Amino acid sequence: MFDKVVIVGVGLIGGSFALGLKAAGAAGTVVGLERSGEALARALQLGIVDQAYTTPEHALRGADLVMIAAPVAQTPAILQGLLPWLEPHTIVTDAGSTKSDVVANARAVLKERIFQFVPGHPIAGRESNGPDAAIPDLYRGKKAVLTPLPENPQASVDKVAAAWRQCGAIIHVLSPGEHDKVFAAVSHLPHLLAYALVDDIANKAHADLLFQYAASGFRDFTRIAGSSPEMWRDISLANRDALLGELDAYLAQLQGLRACLANADGPGLEAVYGNAQRARRAWIDAIEAAEKPPAQESGTE
Repeated sequence: MFDKVVIVGVGLIGGSFALGLKAAGAAGTVVGLERSGEALARALQLGIVDQAYTTPEHALRGADLVMIAAPVAQTPAILQGLLPWLEPHTIVTDAGSTKSDVVANARAVLKERIFQFVPGHPIAGRESNGPDAAIPDLYRGKKAVLTPLPENPQASVDKVAAAWRQCGAIIHVLSPGEHDKVFAAVSHLPHLLAYALVDDIANKAHADLLFQYAASGFRDFTRIAGSSPEMWRDISLANRDALLGELDAYLAQLQGLRACLANADGPGLEAVYGNAQRARRAWIDAIEAAEKPPAQESGTE
């Protein structure tokens, strides 16, 4: 599909995208572009990339597709660095967890060349980071959300979608604003809560005792607090308005639960718990029915 793909940021997200394309035979040459020479060397050693550069001049030469897989706050500087070497046919996409800010930054930097940028966001991850965390099937059966711009040629959107499908992803399309409202509720708020809970316990005088008895429920609830603090700092600030709205709604929910506890209101507590249980079961059933990994196309393995 692509003679040359450039991955800006060869960690979990970018590295898994590269490995997914390689496993599908969808990329001729994969080039890593990364500020960290250590990460580039490891990505080469692991076979994630075929070539590696710390500057874009040679990395972008002849590139068909550029994937920006870096914390969203770095997007403007990355695009500014790419722009002088960006060839007319090259498509640029990203994997950022917020979209309105990324699009605004891309417009400011790329200006009349904004048509070359197709925003995206894969809904997949792990709590570990770096090239060693990358796996070829990270996106198999997972959603990849595209937020195309009016300036994007349909052919470019189709090519980005096809790249994600080669990695096994299921394509969804939202506007940047819709994307940010949705993920403030179901991704950004849960990360904020997980970080807050672990930080609260870690700061208690008897933290060692508490962690000694924390078991699978605590581990499952707080798994995402093992994610990159730098990345989630940027995501939280980039989607601040939507996240504040969701946090306020959650605080109101907590106040309601606190009132139930204070008043020994068993039926009130059970009503909330029961509704949550039913909603979660329906959600899990829907995922299992709708998001089975797609069958590999002939000749892609």
